[in-house]
Amino acid sequence: MKYWNTMHNKYLFLCLLMVSLLEVSLGQQNENSPYSRLGIGELSDMNFNNSRQMGGLGASLLDAYHINIVNPASLSFLNATAFDIGVFAKYNNIGESDRRSSIWTGNIEYISLGFPLKNPINELYDGSRSKTKLGMAFTLMPHSSVSYNILSSTTEAGNGLVERNYIGQGGSYKFLWSNSIKYNDFSFGINAGYMFGNISYERNVNFADLPFAYDNRFSASYTLRGLLWSTGLMYTKVLNEKATEKNKLTPAKRISIGVHGNSTTGFSTNSSIFETAVQTLIGATNRDTIREVSDVEGKGKLPAEFGAGFTYFNGEKYAFGVNYTFAAWSAYFNDANQEKSGDMLDAFKLAAGGYYRPNYKSFDNFFDRVYYRYGVFYHADPRQIQGEQITGYGVSFGFGMPFVFQRKVSNVNLGVVGGLRGQQLPVSEKYFKVSLGVTFNDDEWFLKRKYN
Repeated sequence: MKYWNTMHNKYLFLCLLMVSLLEVSLGQQNENSPYSRLGIGELSDMNFNNSRQMGGLGASLLDAYHINIVNPASLSFLNATAFDIGVFAKYNNIGESDRRSSIWTGNIEYISLGFPLKNPINELYDGSRSKTKLGMAFTLMPHSSVSYNILSSTTEAGNGLVERNYIGQGGSYKFLWSNSIKYNDFSFGINAGYMFGNISYERNVNFADLPFAYDNRFSASYTLRGLLWSTGLMYTKVLNEKATEKNKLTPAKRISIGVHGNSTTGFSTNSSIFETAVQTLIGATNRDTIREVSDVEGKGKLPAEFGAGFTYFNGEKYAFGVNYTFAAWSAYFNDANQEKSGDMLDAFKLAAGGYYRPNYKSFDNFFDRVYYRYGVFYHADPRQIQGEQITGYGVSFGFGMPFVFQRKVSNVNLGVVGGLRGQQLPVSEKYFKVSLGVTFNDDEWFLKRKYN
């Protein structure tokens, strides 16, 4: 009974923590990016911090103590319960060559709980090794974000100074339930989830030099919701299996190959439009409603995606991998945003990276136990400006630092990603992102107690 109460308290605590952080995680990031006007906004990276620090190796990355939902097949490799929280701070410098603006933003990136459904310690108690392993995870994270505030001023004949202000805010979010099963060298996984959110736009036109002029106010907003899913498959093989069987202390040299993907998925929208003309007088304001439309039902489609990669692991010493992802965004459309199929382009990302760990068994040197991670990537964005696709590239590095929490070894993952985007376009972006992830591990879930 005492053990059951302990387990129950852990479940209850983590569930309450996820719920309490829900409102914070849905808060606006206030990033000023005009690119987010297109599509459903800036898409979030599904790679958690440990993978992102290596450029994004989610297709083939397996880890016994970290969660990977990019390829849900990896969850059956978990040897302990992992509760992962990620936060970030990002510096953006965006604009034209002679006019640029900078801003710092930050928020929670993800909250995830993953665990093996069969505790490996039970196998030690029973003296037998099962060929089958099961894993599960629950994840809450943003799916996309819209955030920009742009002010432009022009002088027009007959109107004088005209100020135009474009504002967008909101985004979409997703809750995922992931499951995985492993048998011998193969594992299979599936993500099933729900996407929801709200996006709003404003366009204001002010005639600063015209007395008693009617300024234009336009606002549009829509909610979106839909189901999400993806599947993944992994194959892993120990290359020096005979040597490891002969000597248990021999580091296992392992290769992991993974693929993941999903078909197109639909979503529904409900939109409203409100347009007015506003005249500001001394002590009074006149409003004239030009157009008001509400509760317009619509549909949309998210693209089919595919990813593949491989990673080579040399024991706990080092690893290196390559990852490729493709998304058929040319099939995307959104009635609420008046975007049709073909308005966006197919996108891809190519990444490579890995880690080096001097000596994970070191007792007297903390820095020998640290993961030193690195990565590079190049990507083509689905959005286009003036008929030209947005492309970008970047580098990443980070540190995986183990620490002891409640007599369990957990990890702090601190990383940096820097990159350039849209260098060939009139509006380009330079960014610098610092991410912090904390993974708490516990190997006592689903543990059968033995009594004499």
